[in-house]
Amino acid sequence: MLDTLRSVRWQDLADIFIVAFIVYQVILLIRGTRAMHMAAGIGVLILVYFGARELEFMTLYWLLGTFLSSIFIIIIIIFQRDIRRALTQMGQASYFGRGHEDDFLAIDEVIKASVALSREKKGALIILERETGLKDYIESGSPIDALVNSELLISLFQPDSPLHDGGVVISNGRIDSARCVLPLSKNPYISKRLGTRHRAAIGISEETDAVVIVVSEETRKISIVQHGAIITDLDEKALRNRLDAIFATKEQHIHLWKSWLNKS
Repeated sequence: MLDTLRSVRWQDLADIFIVAFIVYQVILLIRGTRAMHMAAGIGVLILVYFGARELEFMTLYWLLGTFLSSIFIIIIIIFQRDIRRALTQMGQASYFGRGHEDDFLAIDEVIKASVALSREKKGALIILERETGLKDYIESGSPIDALVNSELLISLFQPDSPLHDGGVVISNGRIDSARCVLPLSKNPYISKRLGTRHRAAIGISEETDAVVIVVSEETRKISIVQHGAIITDLDEKALRNRLDAIFATKEQHIHLWKSWLNKS
């Protein structure tokens, strides 16, 4: 046992740590998305492959072996959107975290606007930029360059406003652009009850790590979209909790926890 431990090189430990870190980041990236279900399906096929070998089901073993021999190409084809997003985040994001102070300060105004638009039965599509830059989408819209203000957001999404179509992109506590053109999701499993606004929200969240808030003018429901997953029918408190959890830094989490304790 001691001889085995002595034979372990520091490179081996570093190798294990790096692989574990990469696997952990991949899990975080695909968690809550359709890619997670696809990965689980591939995992089941691999288990069946080894089971067929042990049970000597030769035809099934040969068939799955032929399929899995091209597994890397299959993964690239199936997960091309997720891989592209991961590579983009690797080039722009810090894995040790960074603050989003301006975004955190803008959350109150975004929530106020979302709740007000919901009450007025006015649709809205608000994109909150995170690590992945949204320059391409910002340039597709009309520049605003103003501090985030609930009244301004409400006015932008009024039906008689020339900027109410498309999305509003918020970056670093400022409204960068309005009437932005967003990619529609091609996910065939999206509910047919969701309209163009929701499909655009899911589409931009599949391409980037942005957080998107959608207000439905038909149902008045407020939804939040991230990594291709949508959570709908949120009230003001639920929306605030989810945005705080996404954007709050460590210090802000402590402050929020202390505030909650003082109210209890």
